[in-house]
Amino acid sequence: MQVIRPSEVTPEAAAGPLFVGPVTRQSLVTAAMSANYTLGLINFAPGARNKFHRHSQDQVLIVTAGYGIVATEAEQVEVHPGDLIVIPGGEKHWHGATPASAFSHISLTAVGSTTETLE
Repeated sequence: MQVIRPSEVTPEAAAGPLFVGPVTRQSLVTAAMSANYTLGLINFAPGARNKFHRHSQDQVLIVTAGYGIVATEAEQVEVHPGDLIVIPGGEKHWHGATPASAFSHISLTAVGSTTETLE
């Protein structure tokens, strides 16, 4: 058993082509720690988001702080702390902070899942 305290995990810049605006990532459960899942805490500055993308496997988001937006090509939904979002593998989507609020969520994905940026 391992106890992980997110407050003790150093945030790292989530640089790269997927993100627009200041975003940090805290890797809480890595592939080296679990044969099945990865878990990260993603922190978006107000107005920051990721671009349209899709994952090869399902993704689960758990909103932990602030107000965010999760969008597909068909809809856009504002999400709040405590909300849980299930995104099926292959679904084109994006998520990020509203213009007026920072936003954080935990992202749960399967080990080996890949992400394809679509914009």
